[in-house]
Amino acid sequence: MIRESAFRLKSFAHLIRTTLFAFALLAPGVGARAQETDVAKKLQGFDAYMEQTLKDWNTPGLGVGIVVGDKLVFAKGYGYRDYQKKLPFTSRTMQPIASNSKLFTAVAAGMLVEEGKLTWDKPIRASVPEIQFYNDELNNEVTLRDMLSHRTGVTRHDLIWFKSPFTRKELFERLKYLEPQEPMRETFLYNNLMFAAVGQIIEIKSGKKWEDFVRERIFTPLDMNTSCYTIADMQKQPDYGVPFREKRDSFELYKIPYYEDTEGVAPAGAIISNIDELSHWLIALMNEGKYHGKQVLPASVLKATLQPAIALPNAGGEALGYWELINSAYGMGRWTASYRGNLLTYHGGDLPGFHSQVSFMPNDKIGVIVLVISDHSAALYNIISYNVYERLLGMEQTPWSQRQLQQRLANKKAGTEARAKAGGDRVPNTKPSHVLGDYVGEYENPAYGILKIGLQGEQLQFGFHEFHFPMNHFHYDRFDTPDDEQYGKFSVNFRTNPQGDIESAVISLDQAEVVFTRKPEALEASLLEELAGVYMTPSKAKFEVRYQPGTGLSIAFPGAPPQKLIHVKRMQFRTPLFADDIYEFVLDNGQVKALKERTPSGEYTFQRQ
Repeated sequence: MIRESAFRLKSFAHLIRTTLFAFALLAPGVGARAQETDVAKKLQGFDAYMEQTLKDWNTPGLGVGIVVGDKLVFAKGYGYRDYQKKLPFTSRTMQPIASNSKLFTAVAAGMLVEEGKLTWDKPIRASVPEIQFYNDELNNEVTLRDMLSHRTGVTRHDLIWFKSPFTRKELFERLKYLEPQEPMRETFLYNNLMFAAVGQIIEIKSGKKWEDFVRERIFTPLDMNTSCYTIADMQKQPDYGVPFREKRDSFELYKIPYYEDTEGVAPAGAIISNIDELSHWLIALMNEGKYHGKQVLPASVLKATLQPAIALPNAGGEALGYWELINSAYGMGRWTASYRGNLLTYHGGDLPGFHSQVSFMPNDKIGVIVLVISDHSAALYNIISYNVYERLLGMEQTPWSQRQLQQRLANKKAGTEARAKAGGDRVPNTKPSHVLGDYVGEYENPAYGILKIGLQGEQLQFGFHEFHFPMNHFHYDRFDTPDDEQYGKFSVNFRTNPQGDIESAVISLDQAEVVFTRKPEALEASLLEELAGVYMTPSKAKFEVRYQPGTGLSIAFPGAPPQKLIHVKRMQFRTPLFADDIYEFVLDNGQVKALKERTPSGEYTFQRQ
């Protein structure tokens, strides 16, 4: 009973503190100075905490901004924006905010909903017939809300866009190849490609590129004048971050290249900004869309993005026993959750070398921005945000840094040990089934694009998007790239067809194996037209080979539907049904004379009529 009464008194005291804090924010005459004084008092010891945190985490640099009510009351950098040159991180330091771009996209789409050009909850194809998904169910059911809340059932497939040359339109057209992994609206499956597609939809419905729409409707009225979308534009500013990361098997920091292939997927993660300008965005989010007394963002749109669309499990509590953050759900472009009994809305952002979080507590009128340099320190945007909220709300501080630092170091040690054991399943003394030249060529997957296998001297070469590595024979028909410090290893297993030819390459990418099928040499349309015609079986029965521009050849036997002929190599084709049934056209002095069919049972010749 004594313990329970003490708990009630403590909870009541916390309620009084937070109520008075919120009241002070609303009271006219208290003013910005009182807010800043109160915040400064509550943040006593924060600088020392940050210095220790950067040291513990081996972090090059980061920035923190705090918004209370409608004012940026704290903005400070810690460490370096350029670790090599020892240039300080400031509130003006520009860096990619990655997936914190998503709420900009959701709000931009919401503006078109307000204009009647889109709807949240009707099938998106009713407004945008150009979009195509994998099957009729998705085509008939997927809504804009589904796409913006990661509940389409289609998983992320990030290596379709990551370091790829695909334009936004090309990514948009690839949605139809993405088979759903789960039923719609049952499982949260994060998907950057859906946000890229919404960016394309914004262009289709507004007539303006996503970048121009966001700049005109959001950046400009919020005075986000230096915020941009490309590294080249960022580097025109005097104050910008430089990406570093920690080596996997040591604590050495090293500089990495900027990730610049963001155009295609820009609506999911291309915005570049700083603490000062992001505070303008956060102020509008926290004040029903108002900035400096002007309605910039539609309040109804912000309310819609906040509405939970799909719930997530309490993974932190169930797996690790951490129950401070519970009952999280995703709306559109942001999460909501309960943090120690306080409503919190937030989103993180992660690209190589740069990480960010923008969050606020709607009922407490407090918001936090954290920008971080270095991949191994990504967890700090949560750790620091939670610490700020606890300080400002007068809560006992949770040892988040100690908890997650312990996890980080354990995972780092486990990774080093695991890599030392790589290759333990290798079968010794095996050889490839073919000479190396037979593996050379282009292999294609309709969603992921082209895998190029080359040969340099006596070593195969791997080329996928902007990834280029030599390959080493592992065993049988498996070849691996070296274990790259930043991107790890690609392992390619080549497969043969029934005729013994190298037909495909299989790689584990994202969430599953991806099959790339070898592209045969292209045949001229004029030649395909010549191959079309009537052929006769030995029993004098006639059948047709047909040619249709854009579709290619098909074979049609009497009384049966035509079957597509897939080009294998030279004059050889197969149907989709049987890989061991080969049709080969016979030419003599450029003239088509016959068609041969080879199966495991024998060879048949059909004369051209």
